[in-house]
Amino acid sequence: MTTPIRVLAVDVGTGTQDILLFESGKTIENCFRMVMPSPTMIVAERIKRATERGLPIVLTGVTMGGGPSHWAARDHALAGYPVAVTPDAARTFDDDLNAVAQMGFEIIDEAEAARRAELPAVVHVELQDFDARAIITALQAFDIDPRVDALAVAAFDHGAAPPGVSDRRFRFDFIAETVHRDPTPSAFAYLAQDTPGDLTRLLAIAQSAARYKKLSGSAPDIPLLLMDTGSAAALGSLEDALVRRQQECILCNIGNFHTLAFHLLHGKIAGIFEHHTGEISREQLEDMLLKLADGTLTNEEVFNTSGHGALNLDRSVSGSRDGHFPFLSVTGPRRELLRGSRLQPYEATPHGDMMIAGCFGLLRSLADRDPVLAAQIEPALL
Repeated sequence: MTTPIRVLAVDVGTGTQDILLFESGKTIENCFRMVMPSPTMIVAERIKRATERGLPIVLTGVTMGGGPSHWAARDHALAGYPVAVTPDAARTFDDDLNAVAQMGFEIIDEAEAARRAELPAVVHVELQDFDARAIITALQAFDIDPRVDALAVAAFDHGAAPPGVSDRRFRFDFIAETVHRDPTPSAFAYLAQDTPGDLTRLLAIAQSAARYKKLSGSAPDIPLLLMDTGSAAALGSLEDALVRRQQECILCNIGNFHTLAFHLLHGKIAGIFEHHTGEISREQLEDMLLKLADGTLTNEEVFNTSGHGALNLDRSVSGSRDGHFPFLSVTGPRRELLRGSRLQPYEATPHGDMMIAGCFGLLRSLADRDPVLAAQIEPALL
């Protein structure tokens, strides 16, 4: 008899972190899951409490997602309170440490950070996207063994753009290169040892994953898969039976900060665009989706409206288009943006739970990358 396996899948967003403990042999609906505050929201709240108390903060750890954590640290400095940060943690705010210093943050080394963190009048906050201790503690509180046979984590990674290069252009150039090489959503998933060096946020997660293995008692050499959040959600939406049956479809994930849409023909990417959710209205999103479907959406059109970019593959690669608008599947915590749209979106509910669509995408990608694990993961998927 085959020994069952357990996989911890964590999809790190801006509003929430979505956690699934997959166990082979169980129906996937019976696997344990949590939807909790995102790491950047947790860090932001800790900094805000320090601001309210008027205390200096020391930020240590690794590169993580910015947004709320960055704004809270900025507001702390603007209020006149000291912000000290170690180099690895500082890259959360900008890859250029000189730019971080210009924000009013003091860059200090690890030894000095450790000294200050011991001071009673200083608030120490550790930056990390994958908090091993918190997840293990939560599982153990419900008498769940945290040991696993594989880890899979998704996060949004702009990549380390060189000085003077737009991080939006840098990210979308990377997306375009990836799609040209392999026009499938799973192309944005990597076993840890194969992760591109520019994806510094995902590489930082790998460091935190090593802590999870140690603290949970898992084997140190278990597989670790790292993936982009948007593509994880897109793959996860294909775990909805109706979506999976479509020969042509648009998969649109409307996240709290980013909106990513894939145009798929027979499972291959025919086009893609990515924008900032807060920068677009329903009408703008509808227009972009229509243009994505007919191949007329341009990279500059998206970039010039504060988005990342767009790519349409050559017709010889993408296949024929007969002028009809394809089936539109929508996921994400901001999917109400298209609710009632003239494009007649379908709100996908993979395995009955949209909020962990990214976790299902992570499982699918892990099965694609690891044939040994695939034999136990795939029977639970569509």
